[in-house]
Amino acid sequence: MNPLKAIMQQAVSGMQLETRRITVAAENISNVDTPGYQKKMLLIEPQLSGSSQFLAMKEMLDETAGQRDYNPSHPMADPDGYVTMSNVSLVMEMADLREANRTYEANLNAFQQARSMYSSLLDILRR
Repeated sequence: MNPLKAIMQQAVSGMQLETRRITVAAENISNVDTPGYQKKMLLIEPQLSGSSQFLAMKEMLDETAGQRDYNPSHPMADPDGYVTMSNVSLVMEMADLREANRTYEANLNAFQQARSMYSSLLDILRR
């Protein structure tokens, strides 16, 4: 296989992964104040298939219990008057979102460099 093509395929695979991470983090951030919401996590498993490597992604729910707040007037309060809040940490989600964005950009730069080198090689071969 062409090494430049392999680099571009890896970069595309990385961008797809980071897009999913950004989507999951954005969903978690949008539900940080939703009572009972369980944080979504992305399970990533590298798999080898022939000569190309790809990633399997699976969404899971974080089973950690959310904070319980006493608010007997809330419509979602249990019989004891407590509301179970979301188990999402806004700080952690923002950090994960920032990391996923930077990794996406790194993969995009790798793709652009490989494409540029491929284009330069074709120009040299045309002479």
